[in-house]
Amino acid sequence: MSSITEAIDPDERTPLLRSSSPEAPTVHSLNSLPEITVLTTEARPMPSSDSKERLASLDVFRGLTVALMILVDDAGKAFPAINHSPWFGVTLADFVMPFFLFGVGLSVSLVFKTVSSKSAATKKVLLRTIKLFLLGVFLQGGYFHGRGDLSYGVDIEKIRWMGVLQRISIGYLLSSVMEIWLVSNTPAESPMKFARRYWCQALVAGLLGILYMGLLYGLYVPDWQFKSASLSGSSKAPQYTANIQTVHCSVRGNLEPPCNVVGFIDRLVLGENHLYQRPVYRRTKECSINSPDYGPLPQNAPGWCLAPFDPEGILSSLMAAITCLLGLHYGHILVKVKDHMQRILLWSIFSFFLLIVGYLLVVVGVPLSKPLYTLSYMFITAGASGIAFTFIYYVVDVIHLRKPTIMFQWMGMNALIVYALAACDLFPAALQGLYLRSTENSLVDSSERLLQGMFHSEKWGTLAFVLLEILFWGIIAGLLHLKKLYIKL
Repeated sequence: MSSITEAIDPDERTPLLRSSSPEAPTVHSLNSLPEITVLTTEARPMPSSDSKERLASLDVFRGLTVALMILVDDAGKAFPAINHSPWFGVTLADFVMPFFLFGVGLSVSLVFKTVSSKSAATKKVLLRTIKLFLLGVFLQGGYFHGRGDLSYGVDIEKIRWMGVLQRISIGYLLSSVMEIWLVSNTPAESPMKFARRYWCQALVAGLLGILYMGLLYGLYVPDWQFKSASLSGSSKAPQYTANIQTVHCSVRGNLEPPCNVVGFIDRLVLGENHLYQRPVYRRTKECSINSPDYGPLPQNAPGWCLAPFDPEGILSSLMAAITCLLGLHYGHILVKVKDHMQRILLWSIFSFFLLIVGYLLVVVGVPLSKPLYTLSYMFITAGASGIAFTFIYYVVDVIHLRKPTIMFQWMGMNALIVYALAACDLFPAALQGLYLRSTENSLVDSSERLLQGMFHSEKWGTLAFVLLEILFWGIIAGLLHLKKLYIKL
C-alpha cells in the first residue's frame, strides 16, 4: 500500500485536501448538514488561500441517491422488482438508505477534519441531530398522508417516531461524536499510523456489530399480542372489526417477520401504536396474493400479516450507523491521501473487501434483509456505496466529466428540500388540492394518466411520469443553484 501522508499542516486554515495534481478539488463542509439557513454565497468562490469549494462528486452522489429514491418509491408500484424486497434479499430500492448513510459519514469527515473546540462542535452536532430527528417525525410521523389523500393530521397516541431522517440523524450523531472525540493525535504518515489514528472508531464499529448480532441471535422473543382488524379483504384500505391477535414465538435467533428481535425491541420501547403500520412484509407470499406487490390477503394468511413493524427501528438503526462509520473511513482517505489514483485504489480495495465479507456472511447463513439491517446486508450495501462513490469521484473530480451529471449535482446541493417535497410527497399532495370536479382529476393524476395513455401501458406510462418528475426536480434544484440558494439542515 502506498504511504499515507497529511495533505497539509492541520494548523493552517487552507483546506486539508490537496493533490499532486493542480486540479485536485478542495473540500469544505458545505457538503455536510449545517443549520437551517439559506446560503447565498457563491458555489464556486474565487481561488484564495482559504478557498471553500464543494466536493462535486459528493453532491452528485447525494443527488443521484435522492433521484433513485424518487424512482423506486414512485415507480415501484408499477415495477415491484425494483421496490423494496418483501423481507429477505436485495433490490434496487434497498440500496437507497445505505447510500444516504454512506454519504453522511463521508461528509462528517470533511466537516470535522479540524476541530478547534470539541465541546462547541459537540453542541452543534446535538442541535442538528435534534432538528433532523424532529423534521423526520414531522414528515413521516403520520401528519401528512401522502399523495391521494387530501386530509392531514395525526393522533399523537399513534405518531410514528422513527423514519428515514431519524435514522440518518442517529448515524450522523454517532459518526460526528466519534470524529470529534475518538481520533488520536497520531499523524497519518503511514498505513500503520493511519490505522492507529482511527483505531477507536473501528473498535466502536466492531462493538456495535457484535452487540447487534448478540441481540439478534441471543435475545429471547416471547409470545406477543397486537390489536388488528379481521383477516378478510384488502390490506390497502382495511375496514375491519378490531380484535386481539396473538403471535406465538418463544424463540431465539428467529429472523422471520413475526418473531425477530428487531421488532421485539421496537414494540417494547416505542410501543405498537408508534410503529409503521403497513410494513414491507405485507408483500410476502404469506400476506399478499400479488406478492411481491401489495394485495389482498390470502385465504389462510397468518395473523401477523397485519402486525406493525418499523423498517427504521431502534436496533436496526444502530446497525445502520456502521454504514455511516464506513463512509467516515472513506472520508479519512479523501482528506489524508494526496493523490487521486491512490484514493481510488484504496477505496476500490476496501469496497471489494466489504463485498466479499458480506457474501461470505450470506454463505454461512446470515441472510440479506433491509428491514433487519443484517450484518451481511450492511457489508454488501456499504461496499456497493463505496464502488458507486469511487466511480462518481473518478468521473466528476478526476477526469472532470461534469456536464452529464450536472442535474444530480444540483439536486445534491439541495438534497433536503428535494427529499422533503418530492420523496415525502409534500409537493404532489399539495398540487392535488387543486382538481376539477373530482379529486381524481388533479394535475398530478391527470398527467400520469395522460402518459399512460400515450404509452398504451400503465407501467411504462408511470415510469415516464416518474422520470419527468425527477427531471422537474433537477430543474428546480438548478434554478435554486442559479439563485445561489442552498437550503440545508
